[in-house]
Amino acid sequence: MFKTRIVSAVALLAVACSTAPPPAPSPQKPAALGSIERLDPAFDELVPKDAQLEKVAGGFTFTEGPLWRPSGALWFSDVVGNVVRQWSPDGTVTEILNPGGYDGKGNLPAGGYNGPNGMTADKDGAVLLCQHGYRRIVRISKDMKITTVADKYQGKRLNSPNDVVFRADGSFYFTDPPYGLPKGDDDSAKELKFNAVFRMAKGKLQPVIKDLSRPNGIAISPDQKTLYIANSEEKNRIWMAYDIADDGTVSNARLFANVTSEKDAGVPDGMKVDSKGNIWASGPAGIWVFSPEGKHLGTIKMPELPANCNWGDDGKSLYITARTSLYRVKLAVEGEKQIYP
Repeated sequence: MFKTRIVSAVALLAVACSTAPPPAPSPQKPAALGSIERLDPAFDELVPKDAQLEKVAGGFTFTEGPLWRPSGALWFSDVVGNVVRQWSPDGTVTEILNPGGYDGKGNLPAGGYNGPNGMTADKDGAVLLCQHGYRRIVRISKDMKITTVADKYQGKRLNSPNDVVFRADGSFYFTDPPYGLPKGDDDSAKELKFNAVFRMAKGKLQPVIKDLSRPNGIAISPDQKTLYIANSEEKNRIWMAYDIADDGTVSNARLFANVTSEKDAGVPDGMKVDSKGNIWASGPAGIWVFSPEGKHLGTIKMPELPANCNWGDDGKSLYITARTSLYRVKLAVEGEKQIYP
């Protein structure tokens, strides 16, 4: 009898063990995306050894213009999708402005580069937004009221404002290539004979650079003395640097970096500057990181071609817009503080 009870107990224990749920799997790190190319020891002070690129959102058309907002969310544009969206840390994506750069009432072809592009924070919580199709820069107030701030120079319409940055004196600079015009420089709707970098100060618009074929990305050094411009022409893939005088004029044009001979696809595009003056620039195959002197320190190789980047979260996360997706990498350096938070 006693032996039978022991056998039964053992049998019941075996059944209980066999039906118990399996142990929970250990948390798995997300698969690493892209790669990080380290070319100089100084790069390790900017990008931690364990840094990983992560995809935070996708399914878009041509992402651009990332901008961190005081609400703790990121605005970004879709140049081809013609919409401005907001990404929140909980993963929610909502539309902020649709249409974002063109109402479709003209003769621009659908699916072109007609939508919104670069943006930057303005005072009083507003945002300056470049709109390709409308060929202008607008100010979006906190209550989403839209006001045109630049659309013509000497009575002629701008080409298609691409990216914009404020200077500490309250003026702003922007690039104006012809990407929003279906035939580019040969488009019959093009009214200006040049593709310029403009400065807007106290309501007056003035071209400060007129000799670049495709001025695109734009940034200003933390000391406000150097202007950086990306030229995105395939046969002349370069970044230029210029001195900025106290009155806002620029001089001493010089080559900052040249990637024309690179085999990887991609052109110089949107860029930002960190608190130490290093430049984080969209380029062939990824985000190129340069010292203030123009030394290539390393590259964040991307699974999709990047178009722009900007700082967010605690100021040490770099958000990257790359074709159909939005990516993030956490760094060891803070981004340059915006003129207007």
